[in-house]
Amino acid sequence: MTTPSGPLFAFQDIVFPCQANHHGTLFAGHALQSMAKAAFLVGRSVAQRDVVMASVTGIDFVSPVPVGHVLTLQARVSRVGRSSMTVCVTGLAQALGGPQQEVLRGVFEMVAVNAAGRPAPIPRSDAALPNDPLPFAKEIA
Repeated sequence: MTTPSGPLFAFQDIVFPCQANHHGTLFAGHALQSMAKAAFLVGRSVAQRDVVMASVTGIDFVSPVPVGHVLTLQARVSRVGRSSMTVCVTGLAQALGGPQQEVLRGVFEMVAVNAAGRPAPIPRSDAALPNDPLPFAKEIA
């Protein structure tokens, strides 16, 4: 799999019983909420302003995440346009003492907005920001 370039944002959380479905694994709605938060945080950091979600594509629930596992979400920008960007989010789960395993992945389109909620330009001061098509999205499409 090709890894998207650009700034990386990562955070960890533990899966508690209140986030589980009737199978004792992470409820998909909680997983999507966490993935959206990761996409928002890296998008806002890159845009240097608020962002909103325009679309979500290619969400894959690769493997269930049992209660008690640590979930690490990694978000990386793979494309920056005038006011929009593509953010790829990957979820890695780990049992205590075990290896990390990819369990989630998805692609989020985020749009930078001004105070009135209208699309606003993303500053291009960082030459390292990617401008390539979606290498990650191609892998999950």
